[in-house]
Amino acid sequence: MAIEWSRAAVLAGAVVAGLLAVGEAASAAPTLPRATYAAVGERTSVPFGWVDFCNRYGSECDVQPMDPVDIDLTPAALKDIERIDRQVNAAVTPVTDMDHWGVVDRWDYPVDGKGDCEDYALLKRKILIHQGYPRQALLITVVKDLEGEGHAILTVKTSRGEFVLDNLNDRVMAWADTGYKFIKRQSQTDPNLWQSIGTPSSGPQFTAK
Repeated sequence: MAIEWSRAAVLAGAVVAGLLAVGEAASAAPTLPRATYAAVGERTSVPFGWVDFCNRYGSECDVQPMDPVDIDLTPAALKDIERIDRQVNAAVTPVTDMDHWGVVDRWDYPVDGKGDCEDYALLKRKILIHQGYPRQALLITVVKDLEGEGHAILTVKTSRGEFVLDNLNDRVMAWADTGYKFIKRQSQTDPNLWQSIGTPSSGPQFTAK
């Protein structure tokens, strides 16, 4: 536990350092996009992967409920989000959980530079929180991808709508433009509570993406 946490912190720190270096060279302000907000439904089942993750990283999940907060999507915030998305996608090599850990599904930080979809999302979430963005706006989200397979992404709730960070795409996209079927995501008030999105559906099995 302590070793894994230490490695996760080192990895996050290295990525942050790279982002700061890139940030110093960036100058042009991005055009601010707009998106809609997903219709979030009732409380639903918590993915096993999150429960297992919390058993190994208890301090990250043993948190108090907080009032919902969205990120104020300023040009600076958008630059941060875009850089972190690209940097993590480039830093992690995709590998299935079975090849990586010998199990079907394990959510973890990609401490050795390898992981699958939820591992990318967890690291992006960790770095954004480290950069000062509210955890209530950074929600691990379960979807079915364009092939109907289980996939995990990070939803970023902002003052200009909801966007997703995806290891399959370096673009920060409006959630409704992905073509994915959204299943469930973390509650803004409590990351250990999950809410359905749209029409209820059985949770998908994950494949490495």
